[in-house]
Amino acid sequence: MKKFGLTLLTAFIGGAMALGAYKVFENKYADNMTFQEKQKVYFASNPSAPITSSAGEVDFTQAAAAVTPAVVYIRVTYSNTSNGNSDQDQLQQLFGNMFGQRAQPQGVQMASGSGVIISPDGYIVTNNHVVEKADKITVATNDHRTFQAKVIGTDPNTDLALIKVEATNLPIVKLGNSDDAKVGEWVLAVGNPFNLTSTVTAGIVSAKGRNIGIIGNEDNQDENPYGRSSQGQPRAANKAIESFIQTDAAINPGNSGGALVNTRGELIGINSAIASHTGSYEGYGFAIPINLAKKVLNDIEKYGAVKRGFVGVSFTQLDPDVAQALHIDNTTGLYVKDLVHGGGAEAAGIKAGDVITKVDGSPIYESSDLQERVGELQPGDKVRLTVMRDGAEKDFNVTLKADVAPAARTAAAPSKSAAELFNKLGASFVPITKEQKAKFHVNSGIIVTQVRPGRLFDDTEIPVGSVIISINKRPIGSIADMDSAITNTRNGLLVISGVYPDGTSFSNTFQVQ
Repeated sequence: MKKFGLTLLTAFIGGAMALGAYKVFENKYADNMTFQEKQKVYFASNPSAPITSSAGEVDFTQAAAAVTPAVVYIRVTYSNTSNGNSDQDQLQQLFGNMFGQRAQPQGVQMASGSGVIISPDGYIVTNNHVVEKADKITVATNDHRTFQAKVIGTDPNTDLALIKVEATNLPIVKLGNSDDAKVGEWVLAVGNPFNLTSTVTAGIVSAKGRNIGIIGNEDNQDENPYGRSSQGQPRAANKAIESFIQTDAAINPGNSGGALVNTRGELIGINSAIASHTGSYEGYGFAIPINLAKKVLNDIEKYGAVKRGFVGVSFTQLDPDVAQALHIDNTTGLYVKDLVHGGGAEAAGIKAGDVITKVDGSPIYESSDLQERVGELQPGDKVRLTVMRDGAEKDFNVTLKADVAPAARTAAAPSKSAAELFNKLGASFVPITKEQKAKFHVNSGIIVTQVRPGRLFDDTEIPVGSVIISINKRPIGSIADMDSAITNTRNGLLVISGVYPDGTSFSNTFQVQ
């Protein structure tokens, strides 16, 4: 009996020490942790019973209960000149006024979507198309709290955005592994369709690796059923990376940015689009795989922009018709049309006319098979490409090359009072490094890492790589300094001074109210 008591006491002390170590680790190193690492700390500190799926009678209640508290309702406000299509406009065109939207003042538009809390300190993932034109972003949690959010950064190429609210100890959704998702597997879609908050629908994974051309598609919506986001809005053109998870779980306008989870309550996708001739659910929904999203979100949080590696090839996806036209035997894979001079593929020895058949040993049937894998990697990472040349397969180790190198790490939590003005500026920032101070001959400042179209920095042509030195004559050395400065304006005027990437100085005046 004494032995049992001693064993129990030892286990209790060991558990307490482990939990304490996690807390120390969390507090000391939180700024340098990825979202995956933050989640490990969170779930180690907040253990819960494992959620299991049933091989017999299906029960979604545990997964729904675990996920719903961490899926938020996002309401955005923007000026009429910021975006010609609002969610309200689309809904009224499609369904009249059956949802009771109130008329907005002329020049002001409102739209809504969903988001998923992925870090207890207030980071939320949503779609780029939900927040890209937002002046004001209001986030409502499942327990009816509201916060003002600001955009940390966006990636139009994957239709992802990272926003943040000032809060602590928020519930989060556990990040899963989208590579493990199987066609036919049960999944839940959680979001806020038609302003109906905290809605859960069920379906299965219908397909994986879908490249449907919706990101950047500007075709006529009546002719192209893939031309709408799940918020009912057409997308802006960009260099898209698409490898969607397709599901028949009901996704409707307002679900954009919501969670696609498996029956264990793990986040495997961010709901993004529907295939529909009417703008509402017809059985085909699409979600961004979470493995691709992890890399994008970590980059935005750490660098202020996405560090994307490139293979350096232009290619044509093969099918029997294309193969016949090119007079080649391969009917699957990617036919290399051209190489980027100085790119990774050229350096590795790949040639025009090769057919890329595998990436890291996995067969390539569609372009999305290569895009998703490369999209998860950083510049400098290596990827093994198998090509067919002269009737034989050969492996090449390709080192991915960078497109534009972002600056150093981001800092500082956002200020709630500065969120709306920050969003109007339409840029992301990181603190300046010692090397950059010497290069630009400045003592302090912050570097512009991203400029979003249609916002104030874009309108006044302050490009990526510029240094912001002062706002209203107040020196700026951190994101917190900017938050403080932009909330202290006279007559809504901001005078922003800095240095362009070529070293020339500028001073621009903004009207922000």
